[in-house]
Amino acid sequence: MPLERARRSLVAGLIAWMIPLEVLAKDASNVPFNTGVFSGVSTPAIATQNFAWLVTGICAAIFVVVVVVGAITIIRFRKRPGDDDREPPQIYGSNPLELAWTVIPLIIVFLLAIVTARTIAELQIDEMPEGWMPVTVVGHQWWWEFQYPEYGITTANELHIPLGEAGAGRPTFLTLESEDVIHSFWIPLLSGKIDVIPNRNNHLWFDPLETGLFVGQCSEYCGTQHANMLLRVYVHTPEEFKRWAANQQRDAVENLAVDRGRKIFLTTACINCHTVKGTVATGQFGPDLTHLMSRHTLGAGVAPLTAANLRDWVADPAHLKPGARMPAMGVQGRALDQLIAYLMTLK
Repeated sequence: MPLERARRSLVAGLIAWMIPLEVLAKDASNVPFNTGVFSGVSTPAIATQNFAWLVTGICAAIFVVVVVVGAITIIRFRKRPGDDDREPPQIYGSNPLELAWTVIPLIIVFLLAIVTARTIAELQIDEMPEGWMPVTVVGHQWWWEFQYPEYGITTANELHIPLGEAGAGRPTFLTLESEDVIHSFWIPLLSGKIDVIPNRNNHLWFDPLETGLFVGQCSEYCGTQHANMLLRVYVHTPEEFKRWAANQQRDAVENLAVDRGRKIFLTTACINCHTVKGTVATGQFGPDLTHLMSRHTLGAGVAPLTAANLRDWVADPAHLKPGARMPAMGVQGRALDQLIAYLMTLK
């Protein structure tokens, strides 16, 4: 029975690896997204999956050859009725066979080395070509910061990029930095993963070929809430991206109906960590909250961004995300309701 379960597990694993299944999952906002690593929609992702298919094909061919030769050997040279127990004649050495199992692996390794070097040369770009859009990515425990130097925008956990004119992918050039420990930036359908290392700038680029939502994850263990360090990439049409960028460039809109909540925000420790453009809040340690409600999740994907979840988050972040660096602010009751009402206006 254990052998049968092991056999089924092995077969299931091989199928999952060799067949490009279109897997649909959901994140905290309950929005379905594609997680198939063989469904790339950008040049780097497609190049990576083509290389993976090449390696898989070569390994599968080697597997088939070994199994077939082994099966033939077992069947042809098995002990038959009437055979005596004497050891058969032993043959030592075969120049053609030794040459084959030396030359063929060398050819395979040489082929893979050439393809690997060519793929790396195509994908690894350390200086941004003209016309590409720069974005600086900063990894924090446990959230992502995105800075758009062309637009003067800073946002968190949700990267918005344009598709490009006439459907052509406009490459986005990412400069990746870490504020604390080693993280790893990975969006399976757009690119391979790359480490985000303190005191070092790494670079990554992709050119989306279609609009949509693409979900990624920090893929390097970085502490208690590593699993809840998700990121979302929204690929827009050029017109949609311009509207999004124009909204993000605005200062926070004043709303007199929530003036009490605004005063609570500006007179607590919130302003030491967060920025709200147009106010005295200029903190840099936590996410920029100027357009907080334009996002879909909070806590780097730990929960949908709703009034109830936002209230729970402000009251006690550790309740939703144990180990979160944001402390409980000690605001309760009516004052908490007024503070949340103000935050809900930051769109």
